[in-house]
Amino acid sequence: MNDEPIFQPKTDRSPLTRRGFMTRALATGLSVAAASTLWERLAKAAPTHGGHLRLGLAGGSTADTLDPSPWGDTFMVVVGYAVRGGLTEFAADGTLKPDVAQSWEASDAAKKWTFKLQKGATFSNGKSVTAEDVIASLNFHRGEKSKSGAKAIFEPVSDIRADGNDTVVVTLSSGVVDFPYSLTDHHINIFPSVDGQADWRSGIGAGPYVLENFEPGVRAILKRNPNSHKSAYLESAELLGVSDVVARQAALTSGRVDAINRVDLKTANLLGRQKGIRVEESTGRLHYWLTANTTIEPFNHNDVRTALKYAIDREALLKVIFAGHGRIGNDQPITPAYRYHDASLAPKAYDPDRARFHLKKAGFDSLTLDFHTSDAAFNGAVDLGVLYQQQAGKSGININVVREPPDSYWANIRSAAPSWYSTYWSGRATEDTMFTVGLAKDSPWNYSRWANPDFNRILIEARQETDEAKRRELYYQLQRITSDDSGVIIPIFANSVYAVGDKVQHPTDVAGNWELDGGRLIERWWVA
Repeated sequence: MNDEPIFQPKTDRSPLTRRGFMTRALATGLSVAAASTLWERLAKAAPTHGGHLRLGLAGGSTADTLDPSPWGDTFMVVVGYAVRGGLTEFAADGTLKPDVAQSWEASDAAKKWTFKLQKGATFSNGKSVTAEDVIASLNFHRGEKSKSGAKAIFEPVSDIRADGNDTVVVTLSSGVVDFPYSLTDHHINIFPSVDGQADWRSGIGAGPYVLENFEPGVRAILKRNPNSHKSAYLESAELLGVSDVVARQAALTSGRVDAINRVDLKTANLLGRQKGIRVEESTGRLHYWLTANTTIEPFNHNDVRTALKYAIDREALLKVIFAGHGRIGNDQPITPAYRYHDASLAPKAYDPDRARFHLKKAGFDSLTLDFHTSDAAFNGAVDLGVLYQQQAGKSGININVVREPPDSYWANIRSAAPSWYSTYWSGRATEDTMFTVGLAKDSPWNYSRWANPDFNRILIEARQETDEAKRRELYYQLQRITSDDSGVIIPIFANSVYAVGDKVQHPTDVAGNWELDGGRLIERWWVA
């Protein structure tokens, strides 16, 4: 360590240097060795500016594009937040922070939202961010032709207009109490406006980094944006797409990358014992879905869907496949990290006889079903399918596990639209956004095509309700309806398990709304 400043003590205007720290520490009776060790820890823990971070990430695809509409995995989410930013930001403690918006205010029972933009907010090309740019960025997700994963968030929006150059007013057809939280969604980037349209093709954004190079599914190179209104520590970063978990971990242990996501849970303990590597995990909103298209036979029978939910042994999955890194799910997406999680809603216990009862009630003595999966969906997805196959067989449900290639899994799922497949959701900022994007009737991302009238009616009620107790009960009802009727099996609320080299540091708290600090590690983490 050199004698550069580390931090600013509250009682002294001058930064503390190693020499000054050692002098004070020795005066208190510490040995030279102990003082040196303590200094090293302090130096590593204190955020430092500069440096280059190399990431080996699962979640990239050769079908990736700079258009945020289809983004559903980590590689592009990290790029989007770092390069383009958003109007608002989901903080590590679950609160809402300013990003391009400096402040926001509701009126007319949360039907009207006024956003003041940051003074000095600029794009990576030096152009100032204006209300016109923000309006184009938000309108990008609206309209019948939009295929954006955030389209459902904007269904209640009736008008977006400018009030001067630095104020945007959003009018909704009905109140949405959590609307500013919804705008943290990873699809909702801030682009420059060109002739009133959002320019996503250029790669120019309002985030703290500039996109210097982009090869879909292979590599993205980012450099600090000198024009950014936001502070960040790293000077540059390189994201490498590494879909195979063995290759990802080998890249970390060999020093080719500094951090990876989605560690192999079977070997996580061994990896963490290697010198210079830390395996860490965070709890949050990550959960795994087995998604069935409810408009297709036999999944259009709720008794078949119920049989599948009783035919899976969640306890065994958590123990055998996920090595205890998580907790049992109850077939709805609101994990314990959410404000309105219903802890009283018990998961369906493994019961082959009860599963067979529901199968016969639907008119089937037995069923043979194709289940499409890949470890690209989540680590352990194929093993889950194989174990589920054994479990469900006791109920007369014969599962054919179709293993899809990892590199093309998401492209195949979107194009072929199989009737039953595995996926994951990192969750969303609020209960309303999670339900709206994943399960609301008209959402493009409601891949189960589930349309329960009670669910959709209560969802609208809940997003408008300002009374805390009433709102909580409405979200409890939504969780119960989803658990009992929807076309998704959610057997596991998972922990996010990742690994970093010793030089990679981050704040004590990391956000749980997406893996890797809510997808914002590029701007929040640093290298020592």
